[in-house]
This record gives sequence, C-alpha cells and structure tokens, in this order.
Amino acid sequence: MKEVASAGRIPAPEQMKKKLIDYCKSINIDLTGIVAAEPFTDFEKAWRRQVERGFISGFEEKDIARRVNPFLTLESAKSIIVCLFPYFTGDACETPSNRINLSKSAWSIDYHIIVKQKLEMIALFLKQHIDNFEYKCFVDNGPFSDRYLAWRAGLGFWGINNCIITDRYGSYVFIGYIINNYPFEPDKPRERTCLQCFNCVKACPGSCIPGDFTINPQRCKSYITQKKGPLSPLDVEILKKTNLIWGCDVCQEVCPHNKNIERTSLAEFLRDLKFGFEYNELKQVSNREFLKLYRNRSFSWRGKGVLLRNYEIINEKCK
Repeated sequence: MKEVASAGRIPAPEQMKKKLIDYCKSINIDLTGIVAAEPFTDFEKAWRRQVERGFISGFEEKDIARRVNPFLTLESAKSIIVCLFPYFTGDACETPSNRINLSKSAWSIDYHIIVKQKLEMIALFLKQHIDNFEYKCFVDNGPFSDRYLAWRAGLGFWGINNCIITDRYGSYVFIGYIINNYPFEPDKPRERTCLQCFNCVKACPGSCIPGDFTINPQRCKSYITQKKGPLSPLDVEILKKTNLIWGCDVCQEVCPHNKNIERTSLAEFLRDLKFGFEYNELKQVSNREFLKLYRNRSFSWRGKGVLLRNYEIINEKCK
C-alpha cells in the first residue's frame, strides 16, 4: 500500500508525523514539535498580566483574541508545526579590522529569509503527502507567541530571561511555525525551567528582567537599538552600557545553559557573516546604497539612520 495520500485519503497521523520529522532532519532541522490547534487559555492569562504591567514592545499582535485563538488565523487549523533554528556560530574575535558591534542574531543573512525558506520546503513536502493541505508560515511575524509555542511543543524550557532554552543549542535559536489543517499528534511541554542562577537579572544593561520569567521589553537594550525617533535619557543610558549598535547578547552570554553548546548545523547561518560596522562605513554610505548592500540583513529594515544614531551615542567622540 502506498503511503502517499491518494485522492480523498488522509495518511495516519503517527505515520505522517514520523515522515515530517524525518524530512525536517534531512534538511538539518533537528528540533521539530507539534502544538494542538486550540485556544491558548493559559497564555491568555499570562499575556493579559503582561499588558497590564506595560511589559509589551508594540510589535506583538494587538488583538488578544487573534493572539490566543488559532482558528482566527486559519479556520481549518488542527495543529501547529514548530521548528527551532540554531544560529550560534561560535564567538568571534575583535581585531582592528574586525569590529564586533552587531548581536549574534544579526551576523548572518536575515534569519526571516532563511527560516521562511525552510518552512516553505516543509509545507511543500507535506502538500505532496496530504490531500488538500492548508497552511500558513510565520517567522517572528505571526499572531502567536513564538516562545510559548516552542515551549508547548516540548522543544525547550523557560529561562528567567524569558528565552526558550534547548539542551543542545542553549537559547541561540530562532523559532518558526506552520499552522495547518492536519491533525499531527501534539507533543508535551517539558516540566523544568532554567537553573535560576539570576546571572541574567544582574547583568542586563536595562534591568529589564524582574526574575519571574518575564521581561520588560521597553527597557531591553535590543529593543532600544531598534527604536525610531528620539530616545529618552534612560534609553541613552541603557544604550551606552555595551558597544552593540544592534541587538543585545548579554543575558544569553552570562547564561550557564549557553556554555559548551553546539554550533549551528545550518550552513545558511555560517555564510557571509558580518560582525559589525566601522563609523565611516555607516557615515559615508547613502541610504539608498545601504539598503542595496544590506537589504537581505535583519538590521536593514530600520535603515542606516538608526544604526548611525546608536553608534554616535555609544561612541560620543564620533559625533
């Protein structure tokens, strides 16, 4: 009997889940899990508390109903495939000709591009095996909490710094997911947390980690480096705490779960690495040239002006 779906037939969920996981491994995605498509009532309670505290960045889905109800995104939804994409390439060494002032998450080609391509490959594979397969892919731009889904899918555990932590790759992972209309068997969350050493709480430049597995993104340096418009005196003070002009790695660098982790096995995150900018490199390039050169980088969406502003605040002598 053929395992490929014939007209009007749906393959057995346990067989299809194995096919999915095997295919993901064949394209170097070794962390894949499933979340059942159902209202996320536990997340809703936690998220409403975050909103009440003002612990939101403004980038999240504003409609709480859409944030917790998968059926408002895909009416036929039955499950959500969640994949993690490790991006740690090792620690770079700063030299006179190699300035490091971008966070590790921005060294490679834009992760949105890399992850979206992988998710679409998975979806195409599933369409070849499942009749009438419907789906939507999201990479850091969907209505749900990526980290919540990764936890629900059993792919990692919560850190005090609100990151999802894995055994093999620590917290250096991007998250992508595919909401779809196939009833894959869901996985179970892991019943553990980080060591709760509070290194991240003590080291955070903006003191944005209160120690209760949440963060205040308004005081997160990574968030501040992406803000447009005038910065507050507190923003400026936080920005000056480290030399990164885009993003922040402090809470991950001091985390014991990120010691001796494996480097990424995804070749896309190992090519065309850019660790930082020199001042004149930013100052002399036009906005048009900047976008042409770096349109496939995650930091390009804010334009060169924000990076230049951050550079001049951190290095006042450059003004």
